[in-house]
Amino acid sequence: MSTEPLLKTPLHALHLELGARMVPFAGYDMPVQYPLGVLKEHLHTREHAGLFDVSHMGQIRLRGAQAAQGLETLVPVDILDLPVGMQRYAMFTNEQGGILDDLMVANLGNDTLFLVVNAACKEQDLAHLRQHLGDRCEIEPLFESRALLALQGPDAVNVLARLAPDVAKMTFMQFAPVKLMGADCYVSRSGYTGEDGFEISVPREQAEALARHLLDQPEVKAIGLGARDSLRLEAGLCLYGHDMNEATTPIEASLLWAISKARRADGPRAGGFPGAETIFAQQQGGVARKRVGLLPQERTPVREGAEIVDAEGTVIGQVCSGGFGPTLGAPLAMGYLDVEHAPMDTEVWAIVRAKRVAMKVSKMPFVPQRYYRG
Repeated sequence: MSTEPLLKTPLHALHLELGARMVPFAGYDMPVQYPLGVLKEHLHTREHAGLFDVSHMGQIRLRGAQAAQGLETLVPVDILDLPVGMQRYAMFTNEQGGILDDLMVANLGNDTLFLVVNAACKEQDLAHLRQHLGDRCEIEPLFESRALLALQGPDAVNVLARLAPDVAKMTFMQFAPVKLMGADCYVSRSGYTGEDGFEISVPREQAEALARHLLDQPEVKAIGLGARDSLRLEAGLCLYGHDMNEATTPIEASLLWAISKARRADGPRAGGFPGAETIFAQQQGGVARKRVGLLPQERTPVREGAEIVDAEGTVIGQVCSGGFGPTLGAPLAMGYLDVEHAPMDTEVWAIVRAKRVAMKVSKMPFVPQRYYRG
């Protein structure tokens, strides 16, 4: 356990005022749930709108004529042709093709890119960028100066449009500078719940006023990390450090869709990112194991770390995320399986407290995603 004091987001006092149960997460003191409880928080987000404090995430700005070209050398994603006002999902890869972190990249125009990286990886990501791009563009960490809020759920657009009517015209993955209550914000129509919604980067000193205003809206409730996890799991979304890591490639993690066509082996700007040869070889020749969705066939939740076995009891994989899906009304999990057991509807078993729990390989997302594509 680290003896470092936990960091606090700009909304820390507000969480305590709202009665949040706080837990250490990625070096921060974060709300895992509020008095409403994880189950109701989850369902409220699916039905109305939830406000999440995700200020622990790392925001970084890259500036300069070579910023896009430079970033392309570190990710298997098309950054050069990313339109102004759009955001894209990306991954930092290592020389073995493993995933160092996953992130969002937005093009602000004027040779400026805006990155959001994972909380636990932000210092190493910043060092990685400085090491490889330090002489090619200006790298500005915004860790101390900006907070990040996520407003998620079907009512999110109505709530945010009361402050800035133009956000209603945005579609999934659009990104724009927006003034909210006098604060210079960056707003993307995206999120980590599978629902329509927005992520809002706001100057640190104006974050609490904005959060309070949003929570004053009748549709909005404060939502903690517990429901954030169950929502993203139902949506089939990866959590870095659990469902993928530096020993996992994008092909093993079932993230081939995130490798832009322009950067694939037959694309106009093929390769040129760390581990490209390994990733292309796997795309061509297949992998030994891959991430799949799993549905336990009884009510027992199956948690991260549980071994997965075949009918003979041979270990064929491991669960990487698992729990109960309140919208699904049933337990659900993701795990890595030997590929011969990965086809849809294959029957496998998880070992939970020395007992076998039957599971079926399932398609993902477990609950349909409802992003607004216009």
